[in-house]
Order: sequence, then C-alpha cells, then structure tokens
Amino acid sequence: MASVGERPDLDALRELEDVVRHLTEELAGWRRRALQSEARVAETARLAEDGDGALGRVEALETEHHELERRLGTARAQVLELLGRLQFLEQQGTGPGVRG
Repeated sequence: MASVGERPDLDALRELEDVVRHLTEELAGWRRRALQSEARVAETARLAEDGDGALGRVEALETEHHELERRLGTARAQVLELLGRLQFLEQQGTGPGVRG
C-alpha cells in the first residue's frame, strides 16, 4: 500500500523492477549451468573419441544442454518483455527518474 503522498504507480514500478532483477539473476544462473553443461559435453565427447564408450553420456548431456538453451531463451524473452514495460512506464512519466 502506498504511503501518504506516494504515487501508487511507483509501487507497481518497484515491483516490476524486483521481478526484472529476479529474472536477470535466474537467467545468469541458467547461463552458468549451460556453460558448465557445454564444458561437460566437450569433455565427454573427447573421452568418447578416446574409446571410453561414453556415447550415452554425451547424448544425455547434449539433451540437457538443449533444454537449458531453450529455458535460457525463454528467460531472455521474459526479461526483454519486462524491460519494454519498464521503458513504457518511464515514457509515461512514472519512471524512477521522474519526480511526482
């Protein structure tokens, strides 16, 4: 609830900024996992070439990698959508830099 003299739209903007911050952190975590998965895939592929017989593991890691990339793309789209909303609010005069 907004305090006396505070605009309620600023509460909504703060909430939206919190969501964007959370999604950005989650996106960074997914990116780290995707990079780790890529490294494991590369290492496992190297071992498979050496005759280690890890082809099943390589396929599992590739599947995981593709799923992480898909999730990363989804999160990226959500962040971009939220950033667009923030820009719209700023253009409407409700942005953080606007004094009410």
